Amino acid sequence: MFLPKQIFLTKGVGKHRERLSSFELALRSAGIAACNLVRVSSIFPPKCKLIGRPAGLKKLAPGEVVFAVLSENATREPHRLIAASLGLALPTDKNAYGYLSEHHSFGQTDEEAGEYAEELAAEMLATTLDVAFDPDRSWDEKKEIYRISNKIVRTTNVTQSAVGDKRSKWTTVIAAAIFVTVT
Repeated sequence: MFLPKQIFLTKGVGKHRERLSSFELALRSAGIAACNLVRVSSIFPPKCKLIGRPAGLKKLAPGEVVFAVLSENATREPHRLIAASLGLALPTDKNAYGYLSEHHSFGQTDEEAGEYAEELAAEMLATTLDVAFDPDRSWDEKKEIYRISNKIVRTTNVTQSAVGDKRSKWTTVIAAAIFVTVT
């Protein structure tokens, strides 16, 4: 059984006349271009630790097969605002699993897309806890946390936005959660 012990969040942006090259440049910007990415769904494993990007990048080797939750968006339209975001919701019980949500949008700022992705992740976690979730009522403004059925839930996001290149080059944004196999 493969159960990651660590995850880190990263993001990037790339611009190029070719769409694939734009995506490659976004992966480089995020520091993960030298890895073979395998997309997985959105479960944050129990007992898994969220680590910082610099520490996570040091644990990757070129050519390594890496599992990732990935959000991406691209445009060739000049001046079009695009965003890719991952939201993360973690329960207080470290033995329980959390959720990652992928969100990609047009016309949203980093803050708007990130907040939306966090709400999605918190809502998905609430459904596994079998409790009702209303983002407006569950949000504790003072402590900046979600309270779901008296269980404090920590949320965060990683979001990359960009404005489409004025010369109609492809602009790609990515946000990723990278599962680390080496501790």
